[in-house]
Amino acid sequence: MESTLVNLEPGLYIVPTPIGNMDDITIRSRRVLSACQAIACEDTRRTGQLLKKLNIPKKRMISYHEHNEQESGKYIAGEIDKGLSVALVSDAGTPGISDPGYRLVREAIDSGISIFSLPGPTAFVPALVASGFPTNSFLFLGFPPQKKGRKSFIRDALSQPFTTVLYESPHRINKFFAELIDSGNGDREICIAREISKIFEEYIRGTALEIQNELSPDRNLKGEIVIVVKARKH
Repeated sequence: MESTLVNLEPGLYIVPTPIGNMDDITIRSRRVLSACQAIACEDTRRTGQLLKKLNIPKKRMISYHEHNEQESGKYIAGEIDKGLSVALVSDAGTPGISDPGYRLVREAIDSGISIFSLPGPTAFVPALVASGFPTNSFLFLGFPPQKKGRKSFIRDALSQPFTTVLYESPHRINKFFAELIDSGNGDREICIAREISKIFEEYIRGTALEIQNELSPDRNLKGEIVIVVKARKH
């Protein structure tokens, strides 16, 4: 389906992009990406590939990632002040969720720039809903620290009286479950989700100990993993 080109007023447009299935792109997101004058992105090559798949002509790309966020954020705000419409995208999902996008939003707010936040794909919401755990209240914590503060982070996550959602790298998932079990939480009910919206989408449900037994060290997991932890019983 072709998107109708629209005129965008100057501002920062926060545009979610598919986390797997390309059909998850919204009509509005396509229209904004087609009509914007520049795109701020983590990886210009990856975003270029996305535009090609969506049949959107090449755009001016502005690199924005955790290593240049301060300098690039001020530059982007300055360009919008000149009258540009700039779309902010991450490599996948909704910008600002466990990435430096929120700092650009803060820069735009401080500069009095209009912000348009589009709804769309993000990994933790489908994982949370499919977990089967209560969703009336939940806590999203993002990625645990890799080293310093990791033990206390996980301890705090496990102590919450409501459903808790985390992200973890496939390279550290076995370590994560070993840490849970070593802390006496082998019986905690957990759901992990991976490859959401992709061909090999998978949900694994059970206690921490049961999931650890299923995640043998030689199993080659790929993609970002969402961990949903059921609230502690009191």
